[in-house]
Amino acid sequence: MTKASNAGTSPGPGSPESPGNAGETGDPGDAISVSGLVKTFGRTRALDGLDLRVARGEVHGFLGPNGAGKSTTLRVLLGLLRADSGTARVLGGDPWHDAVELHRRLAYVPGDVELWPNLTGGEAVDLLGRLRGGLDGSRRADLVERFGLDPTKKGRTYSKGNRQKVAIVAALASHAELLLLDEPTSGLDPLMEVVFQDVIDEAKAEGRTVLLSSHILAQVEKLCDRVSIVRLGRVVQSGTLSEMRHLTRTTIEAETSRPAGTLAGLPGVHDLRAEGSHVHLTVDGGSLDEAIRALSALGLRSLVSHPPTLEELMLRHYGDELGEERGNHQAHASPTTPGNRGGRAPRSEAAR
Repeated sequence: MTKASNAGTSPGPGSPESPGNAGETGDPGDAISVSGLVKTFGRTRALDGLDLRVARGEVHGFLGPNGAGKSTTLRVLLGLLRADSGTARVLGGDPWHDAVELHRRLAYVPGDVELWPNLTGGEAVDLLGRLRGGLDGSRRADLVERFGLDPTKKGRTYSKGNRQKVAIVAALASHAELLLLDEPTSGLDPLMEVVFQDVIDEAKAEGRTVLLSSHILAQVEKLCDRVSIVRLGRVVQSGTLSEMRHLTRTTIEAETSRPAGTLAGLPGVHDLRAEGSHVHLTVDGGSLDEAIRALSALGLRSLVSHPPTLEELMLRHYGDELGEERGNHQAHASPTTPGNRGGRAPRSEAAR
């Protein structure tokens, strides 16, 4: 079940240059700095010039459907995959050459945790903690209690949700500066998801950096300072939710004293529907002020605005292609992904 790690082994003479040593060091204030990352598996281009910047101390959402390139990016950042080209820096180091040192400063929680079957949950937490330079004992006890984890049970008896709890407790009880979380709450019930959100807020307050890959958009909206949306191996939009919403239409429902048909000619107004005194429309972010002024001139009685949700921001980039892209990019998500050290995709830190 366990696997010896050669994550710190440097490429031999004549091997291609590591992406992290291509001459770009990134902003020293960034926990993660990625530029032009390319990774192919056969004919599949999993990463196609991906750029990503995660500032120290922020919680950064990393979004996209299966096959978009999220897990491949995380494997490069962990030093488990070597990119074909581009640059990558993690905590100022090279994720390929400096993997051993970096793994003492970061923690990784995958979406499908496997544990040593004959170790108890508590023993697994402690072992993972030692690999990262030790645990905070009081923090460990607090997390075990809050997540309702029985640390005396053997790993083979745990449900999927309890295996996730072991990895989460081990990561957050460590002194890791950077948390790489790939669908970490997979298998957790809604109550435990709330606990998870609380402990991530606490980690942020401590100054830790979090890169969170999650399909639970409400969770990302609540936790993340900034978000990057990945499509076909590239980041297609990145920024704060406020910045991203400004680029997307806002829905407005209003009641006016006079007919609102004249709004149809305003720039940036779409989907106008007027029924008596009630009006419904969507407005581009840059035209919102003008639309509100026009509504006020019609004798505004009431107004409710609905900023675009994160789901709507995602659909802006994917729409009807979402299902098609999932199907077309499954090849590089295989557990025997080429290029991974040891020929196997990472499943958990406990298995490395």
